[in-house]
Amino acid sequence: MNQARVLYHMVRADFLERVRRYSFLLTLAFAAYLAWGAATGRVVLRLDEYRGVFNSAWLGSMMTVVGTMFISLVGFYIVKNAILRDEQTRVGRILASTPMSRLLYTLAKSLSNFAVLTLMIAVLAMTALLMQFTHAEDTHYHLGTLLAPFLWVGIPAMAVTAAVAVLFETLPILRGGVGNVIYVFVWVGALAVSDKKGIDDYAGFFVIAHSMQTALKKVNPAYNNDFALNIGDSALVTKRFLWTGVDWTAAIIWHRMLWVLIALAIAGVASLFFHRFDPARAWSLRRKKPAAPASANGDALAAGPAAEGRALGTSGGHLTPLGPEARENRFWQLVVSELRLMLQGQRWWWYVVALGLLIASVASPTLEARSVVIAVAWLWPTLVWSQMGARESRFATESLIFSSARTLNRQLPAVWVAGFIVTMLTGGGYGIRLLTSTDWRGLLAWFAGALFIPSLALALGTLSGTSKPFEATYTVWWYLGPLNHAPGFDFVGSVAATRNPLFYVASSAVLMTAAYFGRRVRMAYV
Repeated sequence: MNQARVLYHMVRADFLERVRRYSFLLTLAFAAYLAWGAATGRVVLRLDEYRGVFNSAWLGSMMTVVGTMFISLVGFYIVKNAILRDEQTRVGRILASTPMSRLLYTLAKSLSNFAVLTLMIAVLAMTALLMQFTHAEDTHYHLGTLLAPFLWVGIPAMAVTAAVAVLFETLPILRGGVGNVIYVFVWVGALAVSDKKGIDDYAGFFVIAHSMQTALKKVNPAYNNDFALNIGDSALVTKRFLWTGVDWTAAIIWHRMLWVLIALAIAGVASLFFHRFDPARAWSLRRKKPAAPASANGDALAAGPAAEGRALGTSGGHLTPLGPEARENRFWQLVVSELRLMLQGQRWWWYVVALGLLIASVASPTLEARSVVIAVAWLWPTLVWSQMGARESRFATESLIFSSARTLNRQLPAVWVAGFIVTMLTGGGYGIRLLTSTDWRGLLAWFAGALFIPSLALALGTLSGTSKPFEATYTVWWYLGPLNHAPGFDFVGSVAATRNPLFYVASSAVLMTAAYFGRRVRMAYV
């Protein structure tokens, strides 16, 4: 069997395995939501107070920009599990016993990621075709003009995103929660550098933007080059102009295809760090602890059930009933234990940075400075919160935790309280400044945010059993809200115009209810 055929079957098998999962339905639902938002005006592509006439060129390019901007960000978290899944299912051990090379494996995973992301782009392309018939203001139909942005912009962007996801999975630090947080800054930094340098970005955002800006300046020479993709700001658009699309020259197409070659190069670099599922070759920054000597209980477990029962002080076939002390409500002791588990493994410098942010939020002289500090302060413990609700599944302790006395009514609230304490401690400096300045509305908004963060972490962790959904969702939410103050997303409420404390209090209650019933259902099946 030649290498090309092996590659094809690996990509095909991985893609078919993904489309049979519920997460794939969520992927398509996300793409459909983007398409619905663009069709209904909730997602708006505007140039100052202008937007283009809804013709084939504008609809195709608008959907492409929506797809590449959002899918290159959120899609990364959707596909960043290809190698991890092979490790968890132990398929990787089978693959490691074959002559398959590391380069072939990382290339196959990149291509399977690319197939999933491209399918999302295809959903947006089909939606653009439908919008041409239902929302078009120019009824002249140009299929090539409509689909060209998806081909020359969307496809290269998905290729780079797919390869970067594989690269992050092979690097020792970035394969976990740290990488999930860092990617947002990598994504923002890549776009910012492209904007400042005036170069072609991998998402193709500025290829389309520069063409639209040039066309609008011919209509309105006073146009100030403002270009934005907004959510829910359709009222800002009051004028229209005619745009006939990007002039796809050979130079532009070559630059776009160059990003596909870069994606292949990234997949090749990832193979250098891929350990081929061999723990001895895995890169690690921590020393391996020596194996602990076998205990009496361990010897008993190896000897069999009878010896195990004698070691644990129980007789076969009999269970010791819970004593009165087990029924005592030691809730706050449990909270302290959960807090210690959350903070376990954090190095001294983690606490130094958290303390520095706390002091800075109190000492910052201006509101603008404090808003930046509180945003960073509530990003710093992301990996601490992401453990909430998912730790039991990650360490396979669900059978022990769920069999404990009153675990649903005591252990689950204790996890939330521990997360809430982390939130209050890391963001407490900002709360103190609001309290001393008697900004009661700001204090209410800050407190609502403090309720929302652990509620979101616990709900997503409980329902998914992993920390990844929270790390992805919270980081993107943080970028839109506390960092950029997008209306509806700013749970910190540092800007008066974006405060919505009642929404976040209600959302916290809904999330806590979801976590409760999610844990209840999970307990029934464990």
